[in-house]
Amino acid sequence: MFQEASLIFLLLWPSLVVSTWHEGSRYSTEESQTDDVYLTEASSVPAPDYQVPRWCHPLIIYNGEATCYSPRGGNYHSSLGTHCALSCNRGYRLVGPRSVKCLLNRHWSGIIYCRQIRCHTLPALQHGSYHCSNGVKVDSHCHYSCQLGYHLEGDRSRVCMEEGRWSGSVPICVDIEPPQIRCPDSRERIAEPGKLSAIVYWDPPRAKDSADGVIKKLKRRGPEPGSEFSEGEHLIRYAVYDQAHNRATCKFLVRVRVSRCPTLKAPEHGYLSCTSAGNNYGATCEYQCDGGYELEGAHSRVCQSSHQWSGSQARCTPMQINVDVNSVMGLLDQFYEKRRLLVVSAPDSSDRYYKMQNAMLQQATCGLDMRHVTVIELVGLPPRDVGRIRELQLSQKIVEELRQLLHISQSRFNVVLIDKDGIDRDRFIQPVTPEELFSFVDMYLLSTQEQLRQHQNRDMCE
Repeated sequence: MFQEASLIFLLLWPSLVVSTWHEGSRYSTEESQTDDVYLTEASSVPAPDYQVPRWCHPLIIYNGEATCYSPRGGNYHSSLGTHCALSCNRGYRLVGPRSVKCLLNRHWSGIIYCRQIRCHTLPALQHGSYHCSNGVKVDSHCHYSCQLGYHLEGDRSRVCMEEGRWSGSVPICVDIEPPQIRCPDSRERIAEPGKLSAIVYWDPPRAKDSADGVIKKLKRRGPEPGSEFSEGEHLIRYAVYDQAHNRATCKFLVRVRVSRCPTLKAPEHGYLSCTSAGNNYGATCEYQCDGGYELEGAHSRVCQSSHQWSGSQARCTPMQINVDVNSVMGLLDQFYEKRRLLVVSAPDSSDRYYKMQNAMLQQATCGLDMRHVTVIELVGLPPRDVGRIRELQLSQKIVEELRQLLHISQSRFNVVLIDKDGIDRDRFIQPVTPEELFSFVDMYLLSTQEQLRQHQNRDMCE
């Protein structure tokens, strides 16, 4: 009987009509929402009637569609025997069978619904953030960005795909920017009075990391603040490092300038003894005369802040010895702090020691003058004893007082060396050679200035 009815149905409908039907999509934000197939319950199973257009409850799929094939044609969406192929909209996954059939019990052969596909929540990005176009739903684009001072390495954006996972991988924010540093301005200082240097101070450079603001290390190349800098330019460098070991540098100059006066000229037959560089602000220059000359004018001059010397130029004039004095002290005072004295005494001008000594001293005149040594000769016995300084004659009274003061014997040969302070420094009872005499003077009696002068003029007497 069923076969005959089917044959009649086929004769009446020579070709099978396929109908496609779907309900409108509905949106839900809750993942737990289920889009079930709604079926009409019957209290009892009726006898099958293939002519009833709505044998099963109308098929409703939220966020999906059903493509149905009915034996009765396109208008019979839920008649007995209708097959429906089911699918979900993009972003939803089908839960249940892919197709259902309207059964004799007036129920569909299965329960299905479309579940929304969601990707997992993206983890927070250290030193950065992301913004998504549609949360964690399919096709949502999430764009990453980093905080100021950090650079994004990896995928700049990710998409939630239909498989429920994100495309690409999690990027990272890397601190690749160097910190910011600003050095002090370059500075210039004038050397302190009497010096060729200056003490220079400055504040430490200002530094800040462009990322987290933290500076891990600060290094300096060059003297520290408060150091004494010599004349000229000095380069100071600083380097800073952040926590990512990025490096930044800066530099500045420290200039020290020496204020100077015009260079002084040494007087003729004399020389200058100066402190510091000799012509810088605060330097003092003292005039000195060669042996046999006396200083006229200012003994010293100072370089002033106006770049001019105090006082006026001095000069060296031949030493004037006054032999017309009333006492031996009046004679010796003329040599105090100026000349050394070599007193040669003999009982007679024919004394062989005297002749030998006199001959040696005449050949060493240059060396004596360089060492500021004046020779005084005392020859003979009273009342015919005479004395002379070069060509100047001493009175018999002065000769006698000088021998008494220096405890010089009248009856035998003697040589006495007296320093610039009038002190008896050495005695000889036989002729002394110039070499022996000069060696003693150079070793024990020369001042620092005299040693320097002698070194400068070491070839003068050759």
